[in-house]
Amino acid sequence: MYEKLKEILAGKLMVPPDLITMEATPEDIELDSLAVVELSLVLDKELGIELSDDVLAEASTVGDIVRLMEERGATL
Repeated sequence: MYEKLKEILAGKLMVPPDLITMEATPEDIELDSLAVVELSLVLDKELGIELSDDVLAEASTVGDIVRLMEERGATL
């Protein structure tokens, strides 16, 4: 799931891949509120994972986002 998230962040949201680690904070990868909304939409459209931008905004690290994705039952 981490690799899929990394692919989305780098490919769709133009986050430099070398910044994306499990420990990276949204600030570290320059994920602002607009990018969080876009991430929410991409996760829903491409992976069928419904995570609201509010839930995503509460994630402290990329690892937290990965755990949220896994909890929503994605099987990728």
